[in-house]
Amino acid sequence: MRILILSDSYPVGGGAAQIARLMAEGLKNRGHNVMVIASAQNKTNTSGMPVYYIYSDYNLFWRAYRGLYNPPAIKKIKKIINNFKPDIVQAHNIHSYLSYHVLKIAKKSGAKVFLTAHDVQLFHYGKLVEFINPSDLSCPEKFNYKINALQQIKRYGKTYNPLRNIIIRYYLKYVDKIFAVSNALKEALIQNEIINVAVIHNGIDSGEWQSDKNDIGEFKKKYSLVGKKIILFGGRLSETKGGREIVLAMERIAKEVPDARLMVLGEVDDYANNMIDLAAKMGIQDKLIFTGWLTGDLLKLAFNVCDIVTVPSICFDSFPTINLEAMVCYKPVVATCFGGSREAVLDGETGYIVNPYDINNLASKIIYLLKNPSEASRFGENGYKMATSEFNLDKMIDNYLKFYE
Repeated sequence: MRILILSDSYPVGGGAAQIARLMAEGLKNRGHNVMVIASAQNKTNTSGMPVYYIYSDYNLFWRAYRGLYNPPAIKKIKKIINNFKPDIVQAHNIHSYLSYHVLKIAKKSGAKVFLTAHDVQLFHYGKLVEFINPSDLSCPEKFNYKINALQQIKRYGKTYNPLRNIIIRYYLKYVDKIFAVSNALKEALIQNEIINVAVIHNGIDSGEWQSDKNDIGEFKKKYSLVGKKIILFGGRLSETKGGREIVLAMERIAKEVPDARLMVLGEVDDYANNMIDLAAKMGIQDKLIFTGWLTGDLLKLAFNVCDIVTVPSICFDSFPTINLEAMVCYKPVVATCFGGSREAVLDGETGYIVNPYDINNLASKIIYLLKNPSEASRFGENGYKMATSEFNLDKMIDNYLKFYE
């Protein structure tokens, strides 16, 4: 089949960009003719297949409008589609630069059109937090994800576009099937009037995540982590990722496990400095190690170096790829109850599911695993088996092909 993949960023970026890359490479390895259209600042083709990078840059203040129809991108994409004549068009995150109008163009070309929802952008402007009550420290499994216009206006002010969600649902009529990356995300979409949804969990290539022992030793030396108990926390650092919560938990962790260190993967930006300031007020600034933004082999080393991975998001986190990355590196995960983490992280088997607002419980679970390495190792082994059997790349590709064919 001739398969066109659309993604705002490629091959590097957030989780959606990584899944787009894995899909493109996996489908190509199955013998399909694969092309990618992406919007990126780096226009170097490093993927080993045809990639068309479309330059698009504007003030994201206007994303609620340009994300629906972005004129500079539309004309070029239409020409590429007409020339390539795809059988399948698979879209990932297109809500910033490629724009939702490409779904209509793709369908009009005669292709089957599919869209993978990696987040809540089909009905929301950013991170979904409205369903969370910070005062409720329980760990429920059911939530009310319904969002209304008043909530959006209050939170996003002048960037609010009253027609945005209506227009998105119009463009979704040109999609043969919407894929959600977790059952939790499917439920959130349905509650917000997005239908025609099937679940395909993200997959991972476990073979990509092995590191040499000598390199692991050098990494520890570089970041002064030799002989330390290492907790990995990473991603695009922000309030909703739980940076404040994990720093607060570190105060107690540091008292009970003095050689524990929080290894933070992410740019040392304004939010990172907020984490540093908070740690300094508690006298634990030396317990935080910032590596900066890591990619490639360095990122893999970080996962192989650590003892535990924590994902304390205080927003709806659809299906964090960091969970799978931890699991294929034999690491236990302490993950948030908000979103789809519990579909990969089995509480008491591959890690723990916690309410990150319950700082004491978050700290307790981490302390327990640090003090009980045999249990942490058992969780890691279970996680590896689950990731390689349930969330492997081949299974993900097979699930997509069932719909394509």
